[in-house]
Amino acid sequence: MTRLFFSACTLTIGATLAMSSWCAAEGTTTINILSPHNGETVAETFDIKYEILNAPAGNHAHVYLDGTYQKGFKGTFTRVAKGEHMITVKIADHDHKDAGTATDSITVKVGE
Repeated sequence: MTRLFFSACTLTIGATLAMSSWCAAEGTTTINILSPHNGETVAETFDIKYEILNAPAGNHAHVYLDGTYQKGFKGTFTRVAKGEHMITVKIADHDHKDAGTATDSITVKVGE
């Protein structure tokens, strides 16, 4: 009987911890690059689309091409050199500082 009781308690505690982790994850800020897809070949001019979920008010995205911040970026890369390039999107706070909460990166190849 004692073993059954402890087994039930262990199961209940485990389920509670799992549920707490799941609930915390549901409120987590995330950013996802929707297009282009990682590894895709693109033209020298192409659009990027991304989504931000659960960001606090005032947070927004900063876009980087090969590690260089694209100030004033409006969603379209133009005249990108041929070859492979890394695109990173990060969440920034209302002061334009990296919020450190979410980031997503892809690599694309600008076609020959």
